[in-house]
Amino acid sequence: MFSDIGLFGLVLLVFFPAAMAFAASSDLFTMKISNWVSLALAGGFFVTAPFAGFGLQLFGQHLAIGALVLAVGFACFSFGWMGGADAKIAAAVALWFGWPATFDFLLIASVIGGGLTLALLTFRHVPLPAAVAGHDWLKRLHNAGNGAPYGIALAASALIVYPNTFWMSAIVR
Repeated sequence: MFSDIGLFGLVLLVFFPAAMAFAASSDLFTMKISNWVSLALAGGFFVTAPFAGFGLQLFGQHLAIGALVLAVGFACFSFGWMGGADAKIAAAVALWFGWPATFDFLLIASVIGGGLTLALLTFRHVPLPAAVAGHDWLKRLHNAGNGAPYGIALAASALIVYPNTFWMSAIVR
């Protein structure tokens, strides 16, 4: 378990929350999440899982739920319901979380995403104050032609669920 690998395990425990915070801030400020964030999350899982004591069955379960979320995410992307980067981030989170934490993650992300969307729609109906109108990221958010930075909801949900996952129970033992 992580207690056996010392500082390396602690660093990897910080890696996931830091990557999620970066994804949220990137989506907020640029309306984009770089592919390298999803790849880093997936790579972090593959590096960390053996040290966390994952057996083949548990590893396979995490791979399966990650693949399922990726497939559903890309189906949603093809219908224009979500961004491709959001689908990839959701799949990377599912890879880390496995089942049933992925269900909690997606449910909470739906609720937060709904609230975010309502807040964004309200924000877009109010004129931007002159004092902040010069900020490009606020103009992007305010533009009704742009989508919602759903990576914020995904990251917030992931950070809410993360303390209740296998990863935290492995370090606490």
